[in-house]
Amino acid sequence: MVTEQEGVELLAGIFRGAGLEIVESFDFREGGVVVSLDGFDPVARIGFEYITTEAGDREELTPAVLAELELRMRAEELFLFLVDEGDIPDLAALAAAARGFLALLRDRGRLP
Repeated sequence: MVTEQEGVELLAGIFRGAGLEIVESFDFREGGVVVSLDGFDPVARIGFEYITTEAGDREELTPAVLAELELRMRAEELFLFLVDEGDIPDLAALAAAARGFLALLRDRGRLP
């Protein structure tokens, strides 16, 4: 299993490699949603959250918070790579999933 620290370090590197100005442990506060994201570029409005028990993420990312974030993503107000540790067996799988997410954003013209 990939730890919180390993996952965040990997994702921050991949997202920065895509040209994003990632701020780690970003306090996202908008429209009643208050959540600390593992990484977020507030200008591009693209970020990530590696959801782990270790970090207590499930307590903060309640179904209501996730629903609000998903609503904003569908409206293309922001783009978040949300991935649960239970869905990722190792660092290679996490890296591949993140690169796939960023490739979709490139295809949609959201990344250079």
